[in-house]
Amino acid sequence: MAVASKKIPAPDRVRIRTALLSVSDKTGIIELAKALSNKGVKLLSTGGTHKAIAAAGLAVTDVSDVTGFPEIMDGRVKTLHPTVHGGLLAIRDDAEHQTAMKEHGIEGIDLAVINLYPFEEVRAAGGDYPTTVENIDIGGPAMIRASAKNHAYVAIVTDPSDYAELVAALDTNNGETEYAFRQKLAAKAYARTAAYDTAISNWFAEALNIATPQYRTIGGILREEMRYGENPHQTAGFYVTGENRPGVATATLLQGKQLSYNNINDTDGAFELIGEFSAEKGPACAIIKHANPCGVATGPTLKDAYLRALACDSTSAFGGIIALNQLLDAETAEEIVKLFTEVIIAPEVTEEAKAVIAAKKNLRLLVTGGLPDPRSRGITAKTVAGGLLVQSRDNGVIDDIELKVVTKRAPTATELADLKFAYTVAKHVKSNAIVYAKDGQTAGIGAGQMSRVDSARIAAIKAEDAAKAMGWAQPLTKGSAVASEAFFPFADGLLSAIAAGATAVVQPGGSMRDAEVIAAADEHNVAMIFTGMRHFRH
Repeated sequence: MAVASKKIPAPDRVRIRTALLSVSDKTGIIELAKALSNKGVKLLSTGGTHKAIAAAGLAVTDVSDVTGFPEIMDGRVKTLHPTVHGGLLAIRDDAEHQTAMKEHGIEGIDLAVINLYPFEEVRAAGGDYPTTVENIDIGGPAMIRASAKNHAYVAIVTDPSDYAELVAALDTNNGETEYAFRQKLAAKAYARTAAYDTAISNWFAEALNIATPQYRTIGGILREEMRYGENPHQTAGFYVTGENRPGVATATLLQGKQLSYNNINDTDGAFELIGEFSAEKGPACAIIKHANPCGVATGPTLKDAYLRALACDSTSAFGGIIALNQLLDAETAEEIVKLFTEVIIAPEVTEEAKAVIAAKKNLRLLVTGGLPDPRSRGITAKTVAGGLLVQSRDNGVIDDIELKVVTKRAPTATELADLKFAYTVAKHVKSNAIVYAKDGQTAGIGAGQMSRVDSARIAAIKAEDAAKAMGWAQPLTKGSAVASEAFFPFADGLLSAIAAGATAVVQPGGSMRDAEVIAAADEHNVAMIFTGMRHFRH
């Protein structure tokens, strides 16, 4: 049954007489406490926050002196008391609430400044199970939610970045807060506890291997407000979830203008792809345009890898995203800046390379400190009308799969290496996907077509265009390996690939017409392997 409201109107302004300060992140708390103290505000505090404020020479009352009950159980129980929550929840203009306050000696709290135990940070740092559990805050969320519910009378501040605005508001309004300001703070407070609880529930699901929990929430903290979304008429924000995974969300922007919505989406795709190529296996480069790779390559040096990736489709690479799997050096940087590029993302960068890139002031340079692990667990989410589609990350890696040769001819060692390379790239191409590769270099990529045979044809056309642009005698598809991220439903797609010059094929298999496709491969002396793992990407 819903609780009825007494419909007592909220006051426009409330004077701050008593403030409760209890924070884990003590950034700016002393300066705030001084500002409040100078305005004659009585300060209440707990634990480490109380010690810090007292050490700064400010008058501050320990919450335990108000409750008459000491902190116990290693600080687990300190603010869960009627004196605290009555002070936060009391409706000042309700006669019954006033009577209860007087009867039980409860003093109203007009401002609560609270932030939470660093659960997200401990989780991101890979804390063990007991440590992570111990960093689940109980009293903090309870006080935040109580204060936010009673925002008619209480201002709740959960973020140190809001301290300055709070002090400015008090200066403007002679020590009072306005109702609209308290409403805004309350909305942010509930969003904060929601994101906090989301992080906890998702951690439990991961820790206990619960693939589809009954309740699933997705939460994050606003990193920046975007100028617009995919298109200028759409609004957008970039939220970080705290996942401990190197990438665009955790990278440092060393130079360049703000990343756009599309930049972030494309850069994430580029870096997730390049994460498939460990630095120990040698240099690799991926160039992404509109969320699809237009060129991927390995090479003896990073510069070589970049130039080989560029050669696959230099036209599409214009204005693209470049992802590198190793330390970006000056020689590679000098080649990259010859082409208009939106973003470069790499694990590290030399000072010399920074200087080269600095000449292009609008070119964004992101440094991540590491590569994402393609085998790691995690979730991805997509919105649909009225719901969320949530799934585990596609962490299938071809090196972990038992491959099955299904044709009379097995692939050569060189073909097998190129098949693995092509299939790894195809995993990151929008479906239907076809990828030709030769000697660790993409030869042609066909992406996002409604028909797989069209993807095969488009990839071959791309390869022919690249050959003309580079002045090669023939396209790299001649003698190439070809990958399909899902099965060939008919032999026509395979025959198109063979016509383009492919001599070896990798695909998941599983079509009702597998036998027909295998027979077509045998007829043309083409080697084919099945992976048994599909990599649809929509």
